[in-house]
Amino acid sequence: MKKFALAVVMLVGMTTLAQENGPKKEAFDKLTKEQKIDFQLKRLTKELDLNEKQVKEIKEVVTKEVEKREAKRAEMEKTKAQKKQLRNEAKANFEKDAAEADAQMKRILTPEQYTKWAQKKDERLNRMKEKMLEKKEERMNRKGGELEKAE
Repeated sequence: MKKFALAVVMLVGMTTLAQENGPKKEAFDKLTKEQKIDFQLKRLTKELDLNEKQVKEIKEVVTKEVEKREAKRAEMEKTKAQKKQLRNEAKANFEKDAAEADAQMKRILTPEQYTKWAQKKDERLNRMKEKMLEKKEERMNRKGGELEKAE
């Protein structure tokens, strides 16, 4: 039961800390692992009037939690970078394929036909971009509406 109570206290403390935003959160993110652990221990010791035995035990729990959070953050950053690289590669491949198709169409069509085809292609591309922007705005409006309802 003590461990459960301790876990609840830790979660509440970390949640409260995680919900802080602005300069305090940015400053906390820049702290070293040891500084984060010390900060949480001092705060919990002050708030809960912990004895030395409790501090030692809680330090182990806090250390594991900080390590888990930092590992998860590093993994998320890695995943984010990989997704960006994949997007860039896909875009480059798409542009290369489009350029090859364009060259083939230019070779096959007469100059007038090619001009008309290129113009139609640009029109389709612009319509597609407009639809994508509309869908994005709809999603943003829906998210905004959901946030307003939640409040």
